[in-house]
This record gives sequence, structure tokens and C-alpha cells, in this order.
Amino acid sequence: MDESNEQGMEDIVLTRVFDAPRELVWKAWTEPARLAEWWGPKGFKMGVMKLDLRPDGVFHYSMQTPDGKEMWGRFVYREIQSPEKLVFINSFSDAAGGITPNPYMPTWPLEVINTLTLVEQDGKTTLT
Repeated sequence: MDESNEQGMEDIVLTRVFDAPRELVWKAWTEPARLAEWWGPKGFKMGVMKLDLRPDGVFHYSMQTPDGKEMWGRFVYREIQSPEKLVFINSFSDAAGGITPNPYMPTWPLEVINTLTLVEQDGKTTLT
């Protein structure tokens, strides 16, 4: 069943189970060096400008495409409950950290709210 948010847009709910403890999955989302290893499309090179993990703190990053083009993005953290919940607003950005439209899909929302929950059971972590 589709859910909708307060703006009338559909929510997308994804779930993935990791064969790793919750603390390690949390670190993958909250430590700059770990984020740089996996965030962004496959084949892109990631650069972390800053990561300030606190409410209203910002994760500002660059991504370089395989053909050398540079793109920017950012998270603005809204809620942090280590290690079980992380809420942030994700946007495309410029080098100065300002919000910009998606360079490939102009109708994409300028801001997308993300709510991650992590639940550990038997050494595996379910991310929703």
C-alpha cells in the first residue's frame, strides 16, 4: 500500500538486511571516511567537505563522475538517536553548500527527507 506524506507525495520505503552489527552500520552512515567509501552512484569518486553530526549539522560532499564532471550534495541532520535512528534532509548542492536542482531530473524535489531506522537481531541489522 502506498503511503503519502504531508505534501501529498508518495513515500518510498526500502528495507535491507546487513550481515553486520547495528553499531557498524551506524558508523557507515555517520563517519566521513566510511560514507566516502559507499555513498553515491557506483563509479563516482566521493569527497567529504564536512560532516557535522548534530541536529541542524551538515554533511556536505562532492561526487566526481567517471567522465570527470563534479556534482555536490548535502544532508542537513534533523534527528540523531545513536545507533537506532537518523533523520536528515538530502539535497543536491553547489560547492558553497547552497541547494540546487537535480542536474539530471529538473522535476526532482529540491529537498528529500530521509528517516533511517536500524534494528539488530542475531548479529544482523535491518535498515528501513
